[in-house]
Amino acid sequence: MKNILLHLRIPFSFFLLPIFLFALSQSPHPDTAKGWWVFFILHFLLFPASNAYNSYYDKDEGSIGLLETPPPVTKELYYVAWVCDILALVLGWLFVGELFTGYLLIYGLISKAYSHPLVRLKKYPILSWVIVTIFQGALTYLAVFQSINNLQTFASLIPQLLPALVCTSNLLAIYPLTQVYQHEEDAKRGDMTMSRLLGIKGTFLNACFWLLLSGGGYLGYFGFTLPLLLLVILLFPLLAFFGWWTWKTWDDEHNANFRNTMRLNLLASVCLNIFFGILCFL
Repeated sequence: MKNILLHLRIPFSFFLLPIFLFALSQSPHPDTAKGWWVFFILHFLLFPASNAYNSYYDKDEGSIGLLETPPPVTKELYYVAWVCDILALVLGWLFVGELFTGYLLIYGLISKAYSHPLVRLKKYPILSWVIVTIFQGALTYLAVFQSINNLQTFASLIPQLLPALVCTSNLLAIYPLTQVYQHEEDAKRGDMTMSRLLGIKGTFLNACFWLLLSGGGYLGYFGFTLPLLLLVILLFPLLAFFGWWTWKTWDDEHNANFRNTMRLNLLASVCLNIFFGILCFL
C-alpha cells in the first residue's frame, strides 16, 4: 500500500495547483461547493491516477517526479489508478456537471494513451509535448473556470483564452525541464521525449523562449497593474534560480539532475501558488 501511495505522487499535484488557483482567482462569482469538488477531483483523483498509469507502464528504475528511488510497481497500482479515474468521473457527474465530466473522461483517456504500449504518445516528442501542455494547461484552466462559474456556452469562456494559453506556455517551458534528467532512462525504453530531442542545452533555451512568451501573456492580460508588479516580485526567486541553474548546466551538463529539477518545480509552484492565492482575495 505504501508503494502504491508513493506512485500516486499526490504531493506532485501541488505543482499543478497554480492552474486551479489562477482560474479561481479570475472567477467573479465562483460556486464554492463546486470549487471544492473540482479541487478534490483534480488533485486527489485525476492527476494521481495519471501518475499511477505512467509509473505502471514505464516501470522506472531511475528518478521520476518526487521519487528519487521509485519502488517496484505491481498490478495493484494499475487497479488503483482505474478506481481513482472511475471515482473522479462519478463525483464529477454527481457534484460538478456534464461538461466537467467530459473533460475528466478525455483527460483520463489521454493519460492512458501517453504511457500505454499500444499507443505510447510519450514516444512522439512534439506530439506528446503539445498534447500534455494543452490538457494540463489551457484545457484544465478552462474546465475549472467553466465548472466553478456554472458557464454553459463557449462564448462565455472567450475572455479566458489568454490566461488559459499562458498556462500552456508555462508548461511548454517547464515540461521538457522535468524530463531533462531522464535521458538515459528514456533512451533505454526507446522514448524520444521532447527534452531528448532538444538536448540538454536546447531544453533550457526552449524554457527561456516560452517563459518570455508567458511574461508577455501576463503583461497583455494584467497590464501595468498591481497584480503584474506582485507577479514580478514573487517570481524573482524562481527566475534567479533558473538563471543560476542554466549557467551551471551550461558549464557542466551533470547539473541537469533530479534534485535541481525538483527544486525548480517546487520554487515555481510555491511562487505561483502564493501569487494566485493572493489574487483570490484582491
